Amino acid sequence: MTLQELWFVLIAVLWTGYFVLEGFDFGIGIGLWLIARSDAERRVLINTVGPVWDGNEVWLITAGGATFAAFPEW
Repeated sequence: MTLQELWFVLIAVLWTGYFVLEGFDFGIGIGLWLIARSDAERRVLINTVGPVWDGNEVWLITAGGATFAAFPEW
């Protein structure tokens, strides 16, 4: 495996992980408007995303850093 292939795989995995987990966050945000009817239902949806909220941002920072490391002129 060449260095270019390694960077491609690394960046693809990191960005895919971010988009999958962030899609969960966006889905919860949409669910607040479409699914939750009462305040208790809204709290349940928000508490569902609570434990993974900061983890998603770590994926974003890591993916951005890897992209910058692979393409420093960007």
